[in-house]
Amino acid sequence: MPLLKRMRLGPETSISDNNHQAWDVFSAVVDNYGDIGVCWRLSRQLVAEYRINVRLWVDCLASFQKICPEIDPLQQKQQCHGVEIRQWTDPFPSVEPADVVVEAFGCKLPANYVEAMASGGRRHIWINLEYLSAEEWVDSYHGLISPHPQLPLAKHFFFPGFSPMTGGLLVEKGLADRRRNFQACLSLKEEFWRGIGLPVPENEETRVSLFCYENKAVSNLFSGWAKGKPPVVCLVPEGVATEQIERFFGHSSPVPGNMFKKGGLTVCVISFLEQDSYDTLLWACDFNFVRGEDSFVRAQLAAQPMAWQIYPQEEGAHWPKLNAFLARYCCGLSPDAAERLVAFSEKWNRGEADGADWEKLWIHRAELENHARDWADKQEEKEDLATNLVNFCNSKLK
Repeated sequence: MPLLKRMRLGPETSISDNNHQAWDVFSAVVDNYGDIGVCWRLSRQLVAEYRINVRLWVDCLASFQKICPEIDPLQQKQQCHGVEIRQWTDPFPSVEPADVVVEAFGCKLPANYVEAMASGGRRHIWINLEYLSAEEWVDSYHGLISPHPQLPLAKHFFFPGFSPMTGGLLVEKGLADRRRNFQACLSLKEEFWRGIGLPVPENEETRVSLFCYENKAVSNLFSGWAKGKPPVVCLVPEGVATEQIERFFGHSSPVPGNMFKKGGLTVCVISFLEQDSYDTLLWACDFNFVRGEDSFVRAQLAAQPMAWQIYPQEEGAHWPKLNAFLARYCCGLSPDAAERLVAFSEKWNRGEADGADWEKLWIHRAELENHARDWADKQEEKEDLATNLVNFCNSKLK
């Protein structure tokens, strides 16, 4: 890790008019959608809530288009939701660096851009936006500063997190009210299901969304759900768990609109949803399997039971991160429900979870649902990541 120095984050500041403040957000598409998902939500929130001029640099517009259909992957410069979208090309164009530069998830800024920051004659705030973690060490690393080894520049490490000592989570204004209104309104739910081409859920069925990395446990769950009761309807985005669907149902190349049934299980392949519609899907389902970072946070804010598949890292570095989150999340659950959720999550991440594990977890459905609502409410009460980031940068630009 680069040389780090402790720096005070500064007092809470009010958000003033940021009309003339410019931000550059750099996103490299690492695991298809997670990194760009976070950067796109952040960019939209900065524009909508803080009137900041945001230029979002993305190295793979085709992946970006999956979560934002308005994007034209052939256009190197375009506007969307008030954000200027730019293709991150190599060589990188000669542009004037922004007041605030966000290097998301260590994506490494272009060398000529960094040199322009150093030689431009004005101050820039350089933010290294890190991955979300529930680990305790994040509290002490949040806000540290790392001087550049050659240039008169320094970057600030900004950690999303769950404690007041971190940068918080991405939660836009009004999200909780929209979610509560939707979940309390039967007609809105029916309209959503029909809008994505699916029937309204039957009274006894459990509706599950499945967004995962390659995972051997999917076939085991399919088998358990097919044999079990009540019936399970599993919604899978195109391109996810394709091999397991093909093997289990004997159907090649599942595409959006396909619906497969065996015993008590129905699997529906759906189109990849843009971000706001995916949020609604999470609100509408009884249980959500999510992966990576963006869908992980949105599932928590959906106030529904969930299981997280963390991105696997070398030498098992992801396990402490998973365990740290589970330790925080399970606080308030009964010992038995907490034990079942931890056991299921660990086996799911090892590719070993099966129908019996699911049944042991789902008998705690009512408690898991109440806990998920309480957890979401607590996260939404905290200061959000965008607000913390804007306040931090404003304090440095004064």
